[in-house]
Order: sequence, then structure tokens, then C-alpha cells
Amino acid sequence: MIEFLLLALVVAAIATVVYVVGRLIYDTVRLFADRRAKSDADRAVLWRDVTAIGIAAQIVALAAIVAGGSYLWNNFRTRTEEIGLDLGFGFLDQPAGITIADNPLEAADTVGEAITAGFLNTIRVIIVGIPLALVFGTLIGIARFSSNWLLRKIATGYVEFFRNIPPLVVIVFIWSLFLNSLPRAQEAWKPLGGWFILSNNRFAIPSIKGLDNFAAFRIVLLIALIAAVAVAVWRTNVFNRTGTPHHRVLWALGTVFGVALVAYFVLGGPVSWSKPMLDDRGRVFSDGFRIQMPYAALTTALVMYTATHISEIVRGSILAVHKGQEEAANALALSAFQRYRFVILPQALRIAFPPLISQFLNFSKNSSLAIAIGFAETTSIINNLFGQSQPAPQLLLILALLYLALSLALSAIGNVVNRRLQIVGR
Repeated sequence: MIEFLLLALVVAAIATVVYVVGRLIYDTVRLFADRRAKSDADRAVLWRDVTAIGIAAQIVALAAIVAGGSYLWNNFRTRTEEIGLDLGFGFLDQPAGITIADNPLEAADTVGEAITAGFLNTIRVIIVGIPLALVFGTLIGIARFSSNWLLRKIATGYVEFFRNIPPLVVIVFIWSLFLNSLPRAQEAWKPLGGWFILSNNRFAIPSIKGLDNFAAFRIVLLIALIAAVAVAVWRTNVFNRTGTPHHRVLWALGTVFGVALVAYFVLGGPVSWSKPMLDDRGRVFSDGFRIQMPYAALTTALVMYTATHISEIVRGSILAVHKGQEEAANALALSAFQRYRFVILPQALRIAFPPLISQFLNFSKNSSLAIAIGFAETTSIINNLFGQSQPAPQLLLILALLYLALSLALSAIGNVVNRRLQIVGR
């Protein structure tokens, strides 16, 4: 995976350079073609032509970038040759010599596989954390407009406190004062007859375990999800034609649960509950769904921190909605929930989403701070590989490219969503 990603980024960089150079050549050729088509009276002096000046400035800037990059690269190459440092990437196939908790990775597995495992952990933090931060931040932003004095002041105090603290401090604060202070695994809390296990290194909850016909059951669930989407589209079309309340979410959920329930009995119970367990020494977890406490601390802290910035964006976007919209909603006797759900938030979201993309990017980059609490995400894995005498320049380059790929992916997804949210003018 790492090799493929590096190759894709190199290809993208080469394509970008080719595009820039090709665009400059095209603009230059077009400039002289336009000048040739004009008469001498209409043709401006070349050094006073705005288009020519712009193209010349771009060429000078590109040349300066190439010259500066070439100078830095030559210095780097000279230094690495002096100390005999190999700049190849063959080390990715060497044994990593490290392991990761709750991961099948072994010390004999390659460096590339270790980096991939850390990168997947980073993605898990982002997939869970960004939606939670968006929801939490939106609720806090709305709470700051509450007519309840206490709720409004609590929301304001929360924002002012966490927004002005570095995210690293928030992560260490959550980890040290709360999650790491829980009992050890040998003395773990086991509420509800042991169906839940809570300790300072794991949190385990029941999960679903596949039995006979589980493969067929999964296929049925996939079909049920497709059917739920079709039902939601149908209810939306009914609403657009007749104005009848669509209740598409309830219809979609009913479809999924109805089909799943029928399939469960027809297939003879293909799933059952898996209860989390500890071994005789009270250390090794098995069965159930297990969450590492460092992962929970990192995700919780980043959600709490990022939500403060999102709340301010949401608050500003709500203030940007014309006051007449709220007055019209009040005139229709809409409740506070209906006012925000159907009138204010849909308009505010169009305003808020571009700056929200920046907060999503900040969330992904701040996940690198997990190195402070020992969670094995990308930066932590790279740091551990430094201790295994792996080459630092290549590892730092890989680290930078991985976060670059994450940021570009999040930006691309955000831009697609933003274009869908915008009102198309005529």
C-alpha cells in the first residue's frame, strides 16, 4: 500500500509539473498569436502588455523555484554522500522489528507493512472523529443562541476554555487525568455481569459473532441496505410530488431492520452475541469489540478541541442567515427544533462548509500528536522505526507524503460536498 501511494504521489507531482510548464507554453504561444493578429496601432509595447508581464512573472517564479530546489537538493546529496547514506527505498522490505497492540503485525513483518498499519490507525481516528466533532461543534454553536442562560454560558465557557489550549495539552489532559487513571486490566470494572469491561488500556463491549450461514446473512444485509436507499429515494419523490411527509429515515431503517429480522429467523440464527473476556491473569482480552484507551483518549481530545472551532464557524454562519428567515419561521409557528432543522441550518451550512474543510484538515494533522500518549498511528510508527536504525530522510518524506495524501483526499471530498451544497444561479 505504501509503495502504491508513493508511486501515485510521484505521478501526481510529475503531472502537475507537466501541466504548469504546458500551460506557460500555451499562454506564451497564444500571446504572440494574438499580437500578430492585431495591427501595429492596436498592438501594445511588449513590456507594457499586462498578459506578457504576467507570463514573464510566472516564468521567473518557476525558474526561481527550480533553481532553489536544485540548490537545496545538491546540498542534501553532497551531505548524504559524505556520510554514506543510502537514499533508496529498499528498506521498506526489511523487517520492522516492532509490534502494534491489537494488530497482527509481528516483528518479522516489513517496514512497509508497519507504516501501513499505522496509517490505517490514523484513518480510523479521522473516520470516527471528524463526524463526531462536526455534530458536537454544531450542537455547541446552537447552544450559544439558547434562551436558557445557564446552557448559553456553559457553551461559551467550554469554547473559550478548550479553544485557547494547545491540542497536545488537551490530549495529555484527557489521557492522564481520566482514561489512564482507570483500574488496571487485572482489576478492571465489569458491569452488567461482565458484558462490559473497562480498564486503563482497553474498553471492551459485546459484539456480533458469525455462525452458520453468516456469509448469506451478510449478503442479505447488503441487499437490505440497497433496498433502504431505494425506499428513501421513493419517499423523497412522493414528498416532491404530493407534499406528504416523507419520513425517509424511518422508512429506510424499517426496511433494513425488517429484512434483517426475517433473514435472521429464516437462516436459523446466523449471528450471536460475543461477550468480551479476560484471561486467567486478567491481562489479555478476547472476543467482543475492544477499543484501546490511547485511541479513545486521542479521538475524544481531538473531538473536544476541534468542536470548539467548528462551533464558532457554525455560530458565525447562523448569524449570517438573514434575520427575516427566523422571523418567517416564527410566523409559521415552527418550534425551535423545526426552525433550525428546516430553515436556519440548511442555509448556514452552505456558508459554514468551506471553513469547515480547514478544520477537517487540522483534525487529520493533529492526530500526529498521538505520539505523546503512545497510540500507534503514522507518526508514532515512524518515530519507532527511527529507533530501529531505519533511514530518517526517507521516513520523514513518507510521513509528509502520507499526511499530504490525507489532506488532498479530505479536500477533494469536501470540495465535492461544497459544490453540491451551493445554490446554482441562473
